[in-house]
Order: sequence, then structure tokens, then C-alpha cells
Amino acid sequence: MTDSHHSTFTAKPQGVGARIPRKEDARHLHGKGNFIGNMSMPGLSEVAFLRSPLAHARITRVKVSPEAEGHVFLRSSMPDAKDIVANSTLPTYQASGQPPLAHDKVRFVGEPVAMTFAATRAEAEDLAELVDVDYDELPVYVDIEGAEAATENFVHDHWKDNVFVTLNANTNFDELSAKAEVVVKREIDLSRQCMLPMEGIAVLAYWDNQVNQLVIYTATQVPHLIRTGLSEFLDLPQEQIRVISPDVGGGFGYKCILQQEELCVAWLAKTYKRPFRYLEDRREHLIAGANTREHHYEMTAYADKQGKLLALDAKVTINGGAYSVWPFTVGLETGQALGNLPGPYAFRGYRCQTRCVATNKPGFLPYRGVARTGVCFAIELLLDAVAREVGREAWEVRLDNLVQPEQMPYVNVTNKHLDSGDYPASLRRALEMIDVNAVRERQQRGEPDGRLIGLGVATYTEQSAHGTSVFAAWGTPVIPGFDQAAVKLTPDGGAELRVGVHSHGQGMETTFAQIANEILGIDVNRIRLVHGDTGQTPYSSGTYASRSLVMSGGAVSTACKQLVPRIKKIGAHLLEASVDDVVLEDGFVKAGDRQVPMSQICNAWYVNPQHLPADVDPAGLEISVGYRPKVDTGSFTYCSQAAVVAVDPNTGAIEILDYVVVEDCGRMINPLVVEGQTIGGIAQGIGTALYEEMPYDDQGQPLASTLADYIMPGATEVPNIRIDHFETLSPHTEFGAKGMGEGGAIAPPAVIFGAVNDALKDYGVEFTRTPLSPHRLLDALADAGRSTESRPNATAGATV
Repeated sequence: MTDSHHSTFTAKPQGVGARIPRKEDARHLHGKGNFIGNMSMPGLSEVAFLRSPLAHARITRVKVSPEAEGHVFLRSSMPDAKDIVANSTLPTYQASGQPPLAHDKVRFVGEPVAMTFAATRAEAEDLAELVDVDYDELPVYVDIEGAEAATENFVHDHWKDNVFVTLNANTNFDELSAKAEVVVKREIDLSRQCMLPMEGIAVLAYWDNQVNQLVIYTATQVPHLIRTGLSEFLDLPQEQIRVISPDVGGGFGYKCILQQEELCVAWLAKTYKRPFRYLEDRREHLIAGANTREHHYEMTAYADKQGKLLALDAKVTINGGAYSVWPFTVGLETGQALGNLPGPYAFRGYRCQTRCVATNKPGFLPYRGVARTGVCFAIELLLDAVAREVGREAWEVRLDNLVQPEQMPYVNVTNKHLDSGDYPASLRRALEMIDVNAVRERQQRGEPDGRLIGLGVATYTEQSAHGTSVFAAWGTPVIPGFDQAAVKLTPDGGAELRVGVHSHGQGMETTFAQIANEILGIDVNRIRLVHGDTGQTPYSSGTYASRSLVMSGGAVSTACKQLVPRIKKIGAHLLEASVDDVVLEDGFVKAGDRQVPMSQICNAWYVNPQHLPADVDPAGLEISVGYRPKVDTGSFTYCSQAAVVAVDPNTGAIEILDYVVVEDCGRMINPLVVEGQTIGGIAQGIGTALYEEMPYDDQGQPLASTLADYIMPGATEVPNIRIDHFETLSPHTEFGAKGMGEGGAIAPPAVIFGAVNDALKDYGVEFTRTPLSPHRLLDALADAGRSTESRPNATAGATV
């Protein structure tokens, strides 16, 4: 482990660590992005879907008006398309077959029942209105309790109950919990959310007769996985399928699974050898787009008199919706919750059960943070409660419980290999930045406008780039292995990088070029990244789980390093020097005060081979390699965040006055990109904490089908976020880098709720359910019998 926190590493002007603007921003800022919605093609038909108005019902009759015949498709029209089945090796798992179009029964409002196409989307929607469907309603399971209580009419008829999967862990629990002097219990809930990327599902497919191949343009994070899925469920060999992901308008996990609509549009193109396109609109996304985050926690902490955790008992129940998605399954969320609940803390007694329950809502998808936002929220609120119980500040209890730097590398109670870092130092720095003493003094003075000030903190770990062994334990049908990268120098001294991951906002075109520049010295503007096309790139399972920079970036680094001896050999020959006497530096091979540029070396290989040494490596100046870190259990980024809020007990309004972040993601390839990812993640976390909720009535009808009802934070709700960095290098990765793309979204609900609960600690209320909307805050104060006219004394109140 590196013992420095603030890095003394000196970055090259364009290399690893350089704070350079993203290359890809120029085309987006000038409106030159290549999105599926902007594409045109002769004979292109637009696709629309007729969606179920009911949450759970049998389909008893479908009648298509004569004028729509030939342009309307039902499940029975697609006998050669298979149901999407995401199997798992988890022992209690029950698989759910998801038909491309519903038949027999529907399982959530918005499930596609019929597909239409026409020259325009409006005409296709008009055709959908000519399809008449009769339904026989069934009992609707909206919440976990109702679904678990069912004894018949299950979401999936062949199941024994409505439970997808149950996982259990028990390590030293009975022994260590018996020693506790303090026992604290809480129930904690995250409400259901939508992902809401700027671009929803977008897919355009056609048949390329020249190569006899189905070509699918789709806005996906995982083009190679989508090809695998389409091959399986359309019964086409993979060499007959090419998946291209162009510019993608955000993903957040929503675009890392095979969508029904992708399968349907691909089937149309395969069947009719014509181009078809579907673009999900905002209302479709809110109603039928897979939901996420809905967790219920029953938590019990066992601690000593100082609040040092001895053991944790937890029951986590996840509302999984109607279907387990391919390829990650609901087992991913369930497994992540079980394994990551202990977070950065060093207790050794643990008992936990996680269950995922099927209900009549859209299927549950991994969303930025994958379970870790929930587990961070749960354990951090529990530690706040422990601190209040033992009469200490919340951060004092955390500092005692965090894994200490001298314990690194640390294998925690769920066998997570925390590889490096100084967790307490990050929390101390956050407290210093937020100025705890000044906040407490301000609280004591009181605000002139009557608002109440509160301070919240949280520390978390972000498991990133976890690989084969981890996903195999979660039982997913596709397991990531080595990531591949190809590097090719051009005849004039530029470079092409080819990787199988795909960017949907991460800045890969810049950061991967910086990695190549660090090793080869080629100007980043002369380094081109090719990604997102299964026909042109090496295999990767794709972009998710904060893995791309570590995995594919590591492959780019390895490939470039393996080219260096070949470059030096040619350069040494041109300089008439010994290979042992030359170095590759800043794009030149140098021998003393003499040098030869990369362009001349490349020219010798490609254009003027008569200048090559006799024993030149015949593999030349291009290479393809596979890479994965030395330990595939993942590298662990960690972070502490703190916030100060002002709460108005008369209106329920909450304002974030200050927000600080101290993050350690190992070596930062580009600090500007790291900070952009962090700020974007925190904006999403603020949405989870204060605004975003997808409510349903008792018949499974979604109650927020427009952005007038589904509230998201805007620019005025996101404060100025202050960021500091540590750089503790991972011992397992290239450059010591760790993934960090999900981190910003993990902690904000815990931080903000901690701050609000701190502000209202004298009102006898404690909030434990997202989002903390004004009406929930005011209702809680009213239920606790608290006047909002004056500052009360601390007495028993309510947990909300």
C-alpha cells in the first residue's frame, strides 16, 4: 500500500493524471453526436407498442382491426423468437421467462402486448389503437408483504411462491452478539425509482444482404452481451449478428440488459429484411421502464458502550418486479446487498438474509451503485442511531468502527478484499473541510429565519472491476473474464485503440488516449478509440460495475507496453544504436542527444520496410492482448462525504448549504473526468434522497407517468460540491487505478438524511424512508405532536 494520500505524482502534460478536457465533448457541444434518433435510412419503419393497462391479468382475446392487419404482431406471430430467460446457479433461484410480447397473461402496467410499425411513429401508434384486447383481472401484488402472503395466482404460475431468490450469511453472529451492551434496531426503506437517462431505449435494426448479417444499432452499455443474447433468443449464430452502439445518451445500468424492445425490433429486421426503429418516449420509460432501488431493511446493531460494532443482524427484502432480467438477473442486486452491507466497517459478527420478491411492477434493474446505495443508507442511518444511543457524535462512532490503515489489506466479514486505503483519514478530512466546530456553533446560535441546521456524514466502499469469481458466486448466466484491447500504430505515427467496452458518458475517448500517451508518448489528439461495435472490436462483457477503466484501460496499458520493445528495436536500428542504449520518451526513440520520431519508425514498418532491422519482430506495430487485475475480487474505492443542510420546519423545505467529498480511487487517469463523474453521481443521489419516487396505487397503476409528477433535481437543487482527493494505489491494477463511476451516487441519501435527522434531533423525529419530501417531513412533525412554532426539547418521537 502506498502511504501517501495527497499524491506527489507528477503527471505528463497529456498522460495519466493530466487534467485535460474530454475529447468527445466537442462533437456533442456542436450538435454532431451520432445518436440512433438522428439516423435515417431508406425504407425505415417506425415501431410502436400496445401496452397493458392492467398490472396482472389473463389475456382472453385479442382482436386486430382489418385495416391494421399485416402491420400488427402478437406473441403468436413470433414463434421463432424465444422468451428471455435469465437463469442462475443460485440454489433457491426461480427463473422467470419474459416473452418478447405478453401472451397468456400480463404482469405489469405497460408490458408490451402488441407491436406495430408504419412510416412514422404517429401512424404506428394509431395502428396500435386498432388492437382490442380483453383481460380477465387477477390479484395484484404491489408490495412485498402482499406478494409474500400469496398462496395462489402467483406472478409466475409455475412457481411455488412469489420469491425470486433467498440468500443467507452467518459468521460468528451468536458468539459476538451475545457480548453486546447496546442493541439498536431500525427499519429503513428506499422507495422505487426510475433511471431516466436523457435517451431511453433506442434500437434500429436491418438486414445487411451483402454480408448476410443482422445489424442492430442499439443504445447499449454492453454490445457484445447484446449480441450473445440476441443470438440465443433469436436462434441465430453470433457471426450473423453485428451489434453497434453509437453515441449513447446515458445508461446508469438501464442499458446493460437485453430489453424486450431490442429483441422485437431485431426480430422484425431478421424476418422482413427491412430496417425498423423504436425510440422509447419519456412516458413509456416512466411507466414500463425497469424500476430500481426499492429495498426494505430490518437492521439490528450489537455494540459495546462506546458504539463499537460487534455484530450486525439484517433482513433485506427487495421488490424485484415481474421479471428477472438477462443477463445479470435479480440475483445481482440480492448478492450485492448481502455482500456489501458491512461497507468499510471492521465488525466480525454478521447474520443477514436477503430476499428478492416478485410483484406486479416492471422488472428490477441494476442502477448506478447496484444495491450499495441502499446498504450504505441502511448501515449509515443505523450507525447514526447507535451514536445517539451511546451519546457520542456520529463521526466519533464511525472513526472507531472503520477499518484502520494498518489493517490493510483487509478481508472483511463477507470476504471482501479491501485492498488499500486510509478510511479514517478520509473521514477526518471531510470533517475538516465541512468545519464541524463552526457548524455546531451555528446550530447553537440559531438561524434568523428560523430554519434548523444539521450535519450528516457517511463513508462507503465501492467495489469496482470485480470479475470472474465474484459473478460466478452470484450465479449470472454470463460471467466476465479477461477484457481485450487492440492497439495499432498508423503509418504516420498515430494510434488506434480498440476495446469492447462502450462509453455512455465516462470520457473513455479521452482517458484511454491518456493511458496510451503515458506509455507511447503519442499526442492524445492523434489517438483514436474504436468501441461499441462487435464487428470491429475485441470481446468485453461491457461497461458496468465501475469496471471499464480498470479492465479495458488495463488492457490498453498492457498492449502499449508490449509494443514498446518492438518500437525501440526499429528506432535503435534507425539510430544505429544498441537497443539497450535507447529509450522511448515523449513519442521519440532517443539515444543520447539523437532521436527518431514515432512517425519515422511507423513509416519504416508500413511504407519503407527496407529500413527495418533483419531481426525485426514480424508481429509489427499492432497487438491484441487480454487483461484482468491480479486479484479478480475487485479493487475498492472508498470515500467520505459530509453535508450541511437547513431545514424549515414550517414548510418542510430542505436546502443543502454545503457538500464535501473526499474520494480515493487510486491513481486518477484524469481528475477532471473523476470529478465530473462524482458530481453527476451526487446529483442522482440527491434525487434519491429528496425527490425521486415511483409510487403505485393498490392496483399496480403507476402514479408518476410524467416529469410533472416524477420529480428530479435540477441545477438549483444541486449545491456547489467541493471535492478533495487521496490517491492510495491499488496493488492489483495498472497504474494503481480503481473504478469510481458509481461512487458519487452511493452516499448522498445517507449523508442528507443524517443531516436532516441531526437538524431535527430535538423534535423527536427520525427519517428512514426515501425520498424526504416536504409533505413527509411535515407529516412526521405533526404525527410526533411537535409544534413548528418553537424549538422543543428532546423527547420520544417518531421514526418515519
